[in-house]
Amino acid sequence: MQRLDALADHAWDGARPPAPRIAVLVPCYNEEVAIPRVVAAFRNALPEATVFVYDNNSRDRTREAALAAGAVLRTERLQGKGHVVRRMLADIEADVYVLVDGDDTYDAAAAPAMIRLMLDERLDMVTGTRVTDAAAAYRPGHRLGNAVLTGVVRLIFGNRISDMLSGYRVFSRRFAKSFPALAAGFETETEFTVHALELSMPVGEVVTAYRERPPGSMSKLNTWKDGFRILRTIALLVRRERPLPFFALLALALALLSLGIAIPVFQTFLATGLVPRLPTAVLSTGLMLLAFLSLACGLILDTVTRGRMEAKRMAYLAIPAPDFALPPR
Repeated sequence: MQRLDALADHAWDGARPPAPRIAVLVPCYNEEVAIPRVVAAFRNALPEATVFVYDNNSRDRTREAALAAGAVLRTERLQGKGHVVRRMLADIEADVYVLVDGDDTYDAAAAPAMIRLMLDERLDMVTGTRVTDAAAAYRPGHRLGNAVLTGVVRLIFGNRISDMLSGYRVFSRRFAKSFPALAAGFETETEFTVHALELSMPVGEVVTAYRERPPGSMSKLNTWKDGFRILRTIALLVRRERPLPFFALLALALALLSLGIAIPVFQTFLATGLVPRLPTAVLSTGLMLLAFLSLACGLILDTVTRGRMEAKRMAYLAIPAPDFALPPR
């Protein structure tokens, strides 16, 4: 009996999932002051992880500081966070990816809880939802912009994300390797969210502290410029992922404009039997034709989008789901 128990225990040990390979990915541009703190904090919070710092043409001593702190240093020459994210997810082979900004504003101590949530519930993306009492850390303009842009995405793509622009994420391997990464700059966070919502991936959130940058570190964000870029990205994503509603709305606007222009022409024709404003009648006809053309484009592109969605879903399903063992709490 004891021998059977021993064999059963051995078989159970053999079937137990392995520990995951964890990679901490830090995109970096001119973060000489902050990057040593970020690397040290994540090496302390996740001692089993490898911290990769990707320098994006920094003009200060970011590279030297990252190496001195113990990070694996790599370089991406194309300027912009989106380019760096694309390179990181393509280059790094891991089971769990922790993406965090290199400005030391996110709490590394939250990373183990985010990873545990992802693995316990078999999720594909966990977002670090920012909370802070420091006005300088999360300026009112940024807070308002995030709320507006997140609200737009939740309305169009699904109400499952509360902090769309957070730069603190944990991804599964199947998310990382199926993410197309088309953005060039800070709008890459919008792409993360839309990619997860469009494929109906299981996602989660963990509340995490958000703090001010350390003294001497400067933000690269521009509230208005980057806000408009993100809004433009949302519009492009709606056109690409929701073509029928997008072009149907455009068709409705053109049709209403056409009818509004045509009403006086019809009134004159019914009263006199003449069409003295021929250019207006032609314009109205052209707008109505454009409305029907827009609707036809929406119907055709909706079919194309459905095929693309199926292909993306198949690529996503081709990668094994997260199934790893974590140490006890």
